[in-house]
Amino acid sequence: MSEPALQLSDQDLPLQRIWRWEQERGAETYLTQPLGGGALRNLSWAEAVGEARRMAAHLRSFGWEPGARVAIISKNCAWWLLADYAIWMAGCVSVPVYPTLTAHSVRQILEHSEARACFVGRLDAWDTMRPGIPDHVHRVRLPLAPDDAGSDWDAIVAATAPLQDRPVRDADDLATIIYTSGTTGMPKGVMHSFRNIAVSIKTIAAEFRHAPEDRLLSHLPLAHVGERLLVETTSYFSGCRVFFSEGLETFAQDMRRARPTLFGSVPRLWTKFQQGLYAKLPKEQLDALLQDPQERPAVARQVLTQLGLDAVRVAVTGAAPLPPDIVQWYRDLGLELLEIYGMTENFALSHCSRVGRNRVGYVGHAWPGVDTRLDDNGEILVKTPAAMLGYYKEPELTRQAFTADGYLRTGDVGELDEDGRLRITGRAKEQFKTSKGKYVAPAPIENKLGAHPKVEACCVAGASFPQPFALLMLAPGEWERCRDEQARAALMQSLQAHLEAVNELLDPHEQMDFVAVIPEQWTIDNGFITPTFKVKRAAIESHYGSLFAAWARSRETVVWQT
Repeated sequence: MSEPALQLSDQDLPLQRIWRWEQERGAETYLTQPLGGGALRNLSWAEAVGEARRMAAHLRSFGWEPGARVAIISKNCAWWLLADYAIWMAGCVSVPVYPTLTAHSVRQILEHSEARACFVGRLDAWDTMRPGIPDHVHRVRLPLAPDDAGSDWDAIVAATAPLQDRPVRDADDLATIIYTSGTTGMPKGVMHSFRNIAVSIKTIAAEFRHAPEDRLLSHLPLAHVGERLLVETTSYFSGCRVFFSEGLETFAQDMRRARPTLFGSVPRLWTKFQQGLYAKLPKEQLDALLQDPQERPAVARQVLTQLGLDAVRVAVTGAAPLPPDIVQWYRDLGLELLEIYGMTENFALSHCSRVGRNRVGYVGHAWPGVDTRLDDNGEILVKTPAAMLGYYKEPELTRQAFTADGYLRTGDVGELDEDGRLRITGRAKEQFKTSKGKYVAPAPIENKLGAHPKVEACCVAGASFPQPFALLMLAPGEWERCRDEQARAALMQSLQAHLEAVNELLDPHEQMDFVAVIPEQWTIDNGFITPTFKVKRAAIESHYGSLFAAWARSRETVVWQT
């Protein structure tokens, strides 16, 4: 263990931090929520915590047992956070649910967790999700939610007297059950205590020097541990302000309004930022300006301002690999993009690049208090003070998740450099064997293929074939543009050149025979990617598997599937 874990005090626990800011920053704006049509609602710390106090009193009125589970089903909004705080104040346990799940998946989680109630907020598919909520589950409708989603939050707040005390929870109390999105099977309920949450955010806040003056933009699902850590827990630990995004249509405007100082996102968005700029200014022209010592400072500042990133002092990327050349591109703009690595099972407290000590392609050093080792097959094993209490109702799965001496089995394969920085090279269970008996790890290859500006996502396959190959999903709008024969021919030529360049970087057994360009968009709704934008390999291979042999027989290096 390179650095000792930070010591916690009771004042580091979530509710204690919330009470602190209610008292010290009561009049300061805490949450900025778009209401549509350009309207905004600002809630001060006193107003926000006041609403949570009243909702907590409402939950207490049911007389449920301590630790009763209460779900939150909503896209990100101010009241998502306040619902979570109210659940904790009432002595209950929060169960976040992804806002894009099917009714079947919603019912699985609510029944497995034995949820007594659920908060329903902004949703794009409420009509299809509603049948998943059992009739006996009490529903509360958050502001901006569908009209028939339950008892009205505002009405309850108006009619209910607030809690007068400052309830706190023991550090080892169960705080939340986070159901993993997973790529297959029934999600597992990861149990975390208030201690786990506190040690994770205190460690990260110390490194990034979080302060009340910081600004955050919430845009990734709060049901995922990454956004929960980087936005919710950061906000109540440091007392800083949170802005919310309405969606993709207003995202650029939301970014410029917030001008976040701390910003984390996933590779898909960092790539889209770059591709959006290249669509306005050709890559060659922009790159030439950035290479000119005299032009570069002004151009870089203009680019970051246009993206809403000009005030960012800490930027992180995580959840999946980001091509190293894109990481370097941002760093050339003056944005030292840091890679972060963690899991739901350790509340994201595992590894992160450090300012001035980063290495492109590596997720950095272990956080203080975290110990890392590799087992015989290269799987990354992590011992962390934020390790989960276990999987809810799954003692055998919990036992399998840890080694005998307490290391969490991550399922990722990696390597450590001479300075202790970690590089993720693939998933232990995703490796497949070709007909030549060679194992292939798809993730590093996908990382390289995904650097093409017209490629939105890719999936490397080829089990039992002589060589691997890849399925490519184009960026939105590209398929339509390629209805023009000249445009399609130019793209196919570009993809072929890209495939050849990638193959030159691979070992012979990893080199791809071909890439297949598919017409569909892989989305959360059609089941091809998870809510955290990870490709569901099993779903993709099942859907397209009957075409693999014909693609291979065609002997084309770029297959255009119609």
